[in-house]
Amino acid sequence: MCGRYASTRAPEDLAGLFDVDRWEPEQALAPNYNVAPTDEVWAVVEAPDRETGAVERQLRPLRWGLVPFWAKSPNVGPKMINARVETVHEKPAYRRAFAKRRCLLPADGFYEWRTARAAGTGKSYKQPYFITPEDGEIMALAGLYEFWRDPERDDGDPRAWWATCTVITTEATDAAGRVHPRMPLAITPGDQAAWLDPAHQDPDELRSLLSSPAGGRLDARPVSTAVNNVRNNGPHLLDPVPEPDGSPAGDQRQDGS
Repeated sequence: MCGRYASTRAPEDLAGLFDVDRWEPEQALAPNYNVAPTDEVWAVVEAPDRETGAVERQLRPLRWGLVPFWAKSPNVGPKMINARVETVHEKPAYRRAFAKRRCLLPADGFYEWRTARAAGTGKSYKQPYFITPEDGEIMALAGLYEFWRDPERDDGDPRAWWATCTVITTEATDAAGRVHPRMPLAITPGDQAAWLDPAHQDPDELRSLLSSPAGGRLDARPVSTAVNNVRNNGPHLLDPVPEPDGSPAGDQRQDGS
């Protein structure tokens, strides 16, 4: 699964990188080196302007953890941070969003964990790795988004509507595969327009746009276990640490989303 990632670029930079038509400065998010479920994250979407109806590319914050429009409660969101590429087009929670509400989630890289043994004691622990493109380019993670209305609030209440998202994952390859069996998918620059276009709704064509991040050319480096705590944040979380001594503890290929 993809349960944490880093997104530290300024909105001005993201707007330029993704040819964004509009973003609201008052919605600016701080750099986040430890993005966790339920956090607000930057997303690139294409949607109609409320006044003109013209489709425009927007940079906007979404809450990570998709809440389907038919959900009775937003509490399902943290369980839906990932959608498997193998079934995303047919699962009730995702199929409408896959057809009409696709987005890009900019990321510097993502974290995964593997079990290792501590030198000397032999005790097992979860060693985090930061996985990022070898060339240092930004990742455009493939995502879906959805809107959910809180039935207990009036329409005029700005808190009545939730805008949430999920990351699409696939089987891991390359450096990511030695850490975890799943990893997020990415959209290459040449396919981003087709992925974001809400009028593009052919499932087979859409699935053909999904690819491994950086074409599989990824670097996975061990980082501090400080990232294990969602309250920790800052650039120090990306600093490499020595590779754990000894062999991994147990089978690393666990089930993941």
